[in-house]
Amino acid sequence: MSNCCAPDGSCHTATEFRTTYQVEGVGSAHCQGVVADAVGGLDRVTAVEVEIGTGLVTVTTAAEPDATLDALIARTVDQAGYDFAGRVPA
Repeated sequence: MSNCCAPDGSCHTATEFRTTYQVEGVGSAHCQGVVADAVGGLDRVTAVEVEIGTGLVTVTTAAEPDATLDALIARTVDQAGYDFAGRVPA
């Protein structure tokens, strides 16, 4: 029996939340790596995808994102040398 299964045999899957942010200045693989490493290193982030050219940064978290997480990502992106433009509407 795996760790996600209860004694009655029912399994629970972890909930994941995906939120997309806009970051200006992601024009190369180097920039993509810098942003991905910076944001991916945050405790609340379980995965991150960064698109070159568009600057779309999709962040996966176990808990629903909130204003605190948005501010943390904004600060992290700014410290990495890029311009955080906010959350992309779903």
